[in-house]
Amino acid sequence: MSAINYSVVVPAFRENGNLRPLVTRIFGALSQVNSPVNPREVEVIIVDDNSRDGSVETVEALRREGYNVRIIVRTTERGLSSAVVRGFREAQGDNMLCMDADLQHPPEYVPAMLAALSRTKQFVLGTRYAKGVQIDEGWPLYRRVISSGARMLALPLTSASDPMSGFFGIRRETFLKARQLNSEGFKIALDLLVKCNIPTEAIAEVPFSFGVRAEGESKLTGKVMLRYLEQLAELYWYRFSGLIVFVALLVFVAFVLLARALLGSYGGLNGKAQSKH
Repeated sequence: MSAINYSVVVPAFRENGNLRPLVTRIFGALSQVNSPVNPREVEVIIVDDNSRDGSVETVEALRREGYNVRIIVRTTERGLSSAVVRGFREAQGDNMLCMDADLQHPPEYVPAMLAALSRTKQFVLGTRYAKGVQIDEGWPLYRRVISSGARMLALPLTSASDPMSGFFGIRRETFLKARQLNSEGFKIALDLLVKCNIPTEAIAEVPFSFGVRAEGESKLTGKVMLRYLEQLAELYWYRFSGLIVFVALLVFVAFVLLARALLGSYGGLNGKAQSKH
């Protein structure tokens, strides 16, 4: 049996209806003649938040059919970002990819995403904002506006074209450098880009068109968007805290000098007034 060099991590909650087409399409793409990645070197890890919807049975059936897929069922944890981190920590491959279970990240792009990772390219991002790429026509306008706005807010933190993408990969050695990861955050890719301090030249980008959800529930809620704003505040402090403190000190020193100058001027004027009397 070939060594596992690639791991595809799929966070899931009540996605049983999507698991079979997802897994079969991933390995179908990997088995194509022109695939740059050997399917025998790939594992798929489903990280399920105790859905109890038949996901475990579906994965077991797929394993019996010969697919290298396994499922981790979490009973005490919840959340997308923490599920991705759990999957990466248990992955066997040195090249790790995260994708959604809802088929909005087309499995046919998995070979190109995995192949893009290398010693010089530590992070790969599936981007929806490359030239010639269009978001699927079925994606509502409000989702496009939210996505674009969230992306603009993240621009000071990273040069990546689509840091909001949930379709991304990272090398194991780079992932292990991350400190203070926010398991409650809305976008784990953005968290990793900032906290692993990944330079622009180490980021590979693979253009892809966003698909329409097949089954399951959308993850985008008002609560999730609020958590994203909280995550942004935390990341801005993480990245720019030193600069913020420095600017605050400069303002304080300037205030003290200005106060001394004003007091000195006031004292001088007061002394002249007293001498006249």
